[in-house]
Amino acid sequence: MYVIATAGHVDHGKTTLIRALTGMEADRWAEEKRRGMTIDLGYAWTTLDSGRQVAFVDVPGHRRFITNMLAGVGPVPAVLFVVAADEGWSAQSTEHLDALNALGVRHGVLAISRADLGDAELAEAEARDYLAGSSLEAMEAVAVSPVTGAGITRLRGALDRLTGTLPDRVDGPTRLWVDRVFTIRGAGTVVTGTLASGRMRVDDQLEVRPSGTIVRIRGLQSTKTTVPDINAVARVAVNLRGVKTTEVRRGDALTAVGGWADVTVVDVRLTRTGPRPREVIAPPDVMLPREVMLPREVMLPREVMLPREVMLHVGSAAVPVRTRPLGDEAARLTLAAPLPLHIGDRGLLRDPGAGRVLAGVVVLDPMPPPLRRRGAARQRAAELAGAGDRPDLAGEVRRRGAVRRSDLVAAGVPVGHASDLSSVVAAGVPAGDAGDLPSVVVVGGWLVDQDRWQSWREQLEAAVSSWGAAHPLLPGMARQSAAAALGLPDDAMVDALARDLPGLVMEGSGVRRRDAVPTVPPGIERELGALVERLAAAPFDAPDATELAAAGLSERYLALAVRDGRLLRVSAGIYLRPQAVDEAVSRLAALEQPFTLSQARIALGTTRRIAVPLMELLDRTRRTTRVDSELRAVRL
Repeated sequence: MYVIATAGHVDHGKTTLIRALTGMEADRWAEEKRRGMTIDLGYAWTTLDSGRQVAFVDVPGHRRFITNMLAGVGPVPAVLFVVAADEGWSAQSTEHLDALNALGVRHGVLAISRADLGDAELAEAEARDYLAGSSLEAMEAVAVSPVTGAGITRLRGALDRLTGTLPDRVDGPTRLWVDRVFTIRGAGTVVTGTLASGRMRVDDQLEVRPSGTIVRIRGLQSTKTTVPDINAVARVAVNLRGVKTTEVRRGDALTAVGGWADVTVVDVRLTRTGPRPREVIAPPDVMLPREVMLPREVMLPREVMLPREVMLHVGSAAVPVRTRPLGDEAARLTLAAPLPLHIGDRGLLRDPGAGRVLAGVVVLDPMPPPLRRRGAARQRAAELAGAGDRPDLAGEVRRRGAVRRSDLVAAGVPVGHASDLSSVVAAGVPAGDAGDLPSVVVVGGWLVDQDRWQSWREQLEAAVSSWGAAHPLLPGMARQSAAAALGLPDDAMVDALARDLPGLVMEGSGVRRRDAVPTVPPGIERELGALVERLAAAPFDAPDATELAAAGLSERYLALAVRDGRLLRVSAGIYLRPQAVDEAVSRLAALEQPFTLSQARIALGTTRRIAVPLMELLDRTRRTTRVDSELRAVRL
C-alpha cells in the first residue's frame, strides 16, 4: 500500500477529486456534507492500473482546521496537491506548501482541478512560481475536471508513476501516529493512523505513548480488509486489547515495546520554508494590496526569529513548546507534553497566533545534555553542525563521548550489531578490533568513543600514580574516587580501564600501580620491629591501645604489618604474631580436656583481656570447640 495526503486551499475540490478517483466519499461527518467542506480527516482508497493500492488521507483546506490538516499530512510520505484552475494559488495553498516543505515531503502530484472552469495552463504556471525552490518543485502536474471526467485517467497514471518512486516498505522500530479513536460493538477500542515505520502483527504487544500503557493487537484492518500483519507505509485500523477509548487520543502513538523513549527536551535543526513571491514584509502601519508580486531575485531573510512559545507538529501530534535558539540553524525545544521521537524525525514549528509555519525541524538529539555554563549554547550549536539527518552510530558515540546502548536504541540509532561484541567488553577492546564499529569501545552496556577511552586511560594512570604518592600506606585508589576523578558515567568502567592498562592492578574495591608497595616511615618501622620482638619473647603479652598509640602504631600501620604477615589481628586493638595461634593450641592441648577459660588464661600466661578474644578466634577457626557454656576442648 502507498499513502498519499491531499493538500490545497479550501473549496479547491480536493474531496471531489478523491471521490472521482476512488468512488468513495471521504467526508465522514454530517456537518461536512451539509457545509460542503472538509472539517476533519477523511480516508479513501483505490487500486491503480499497475495493481498498486493507494490510500488517500483527505485533509481540510480551511485555515481554521489547519491542525487537523497537519495531523493528516505529518506521517505521510507523498501528497496530491490541488489548485483550482478558476481561482489559482490561494492563501492556504501557501500555508500547506510551507508545511509540506518544512516536513521535507519530496514526492507529489500537482492536480489543477476544475480545469473546465478556468485556464489550467495559467494556474499551473502560477503554481510553479510558488513551488520553485521548495521540496515539491519538480512534481508532475495534471489538469483535471472531476465533473466532466477529463484528465482523471492521466491523473491515475501520474499517481502510478509517483508510487513507483516510493519505497515498498519502511523498516525500523514500529510507530503508528493515532489520528482517530472509536469503539466497535463486540470488538472494543479501535484506533486508526498511518503506520510510518515497522510492522504490525496480530497478538503483538505495543505501547501507547506517552501514557506507557501496554496493549495487545486483537485485530488489524487495512482498507476494510482483515489482515494478519502489515508493513509500513500503510493506513491501518488496529483493534486493541487492554486500553479504553478514553485512554487514547489523536496525537498519541503506538510503538514497539522498549524501542522508544518519551522526549520532553530535544535539539533540532531548523529548515526554512523558502522564498515565496507574494510575501512582503512591511511595517504594521503600511497597508499592502492582497496580491503583491516581488521580483524573483528578492529573497526572504535566511534567519527566522522564533517566538518564545510556538506549536510543534510531529506526526498527528501538536504540542506547545518553548524555544531556545542555538545559533542560526539549530534550537532546543522544551515540550509541554512528551512525544516518542527518534533522530531524523521531521516536524514543523507553527505560530498559531500569526497563522503561519515558521520553520521545519529535524530531530538531531532527543536526549540532549543540559546547558548550564556560559557559552554552552554556542558550543552546542557547533557540536550539532556536524550532525546528519540520519542516525549514525559512530557519530553519536563521538559526540556524546560515552552513552548507554539502551539510550541509543531509544533515540533510534541502530546498534543491534554491537551486542555481538560482548566477548570484547571485559577487556575494553576497541570494537573496531573485532572488525566492526571502528573507533567505538564497548564496555558492558556502554559504548565509548575511542579517543575518549584513550583519554580516560591516560587520566586513570596519572590519577592512580598521584594517589599512590599522596597515600603511600593505602592499598589502592578506591573505585568510586577514581571514577569521580575521571568523570566516568559508571564506576564499573574503572575495572575495564584497569584491565586495559598493564601497569595497573585492580584489588578489591581499589586500583593501584602494579609496582606500588605501601611503605611506612623509618620511625614507625622501628616500633613495629620492637613490637614483633616483644611478642616473640612473650607470645601472648599484647600491648593495649594506649601503648600502641604512644608508639605511633595506628590501625593503618598495623594493617600493613598484618598484610605483610608480621602480625595477626585478634580483635580491635589486640595484635599477636601469626605463630601465636599454633603456640596457643600446643599449650592448651597439654591441659586436661575439656578446660575452662581460667585454665586457658593461666596456661597461656596472659590476661583475660587477651585470653577472651584469642579463644573466640580459636573457636572461629575450628582449632577449639565448645563443650558447653563453660568448657572447651582442643580439636585433634
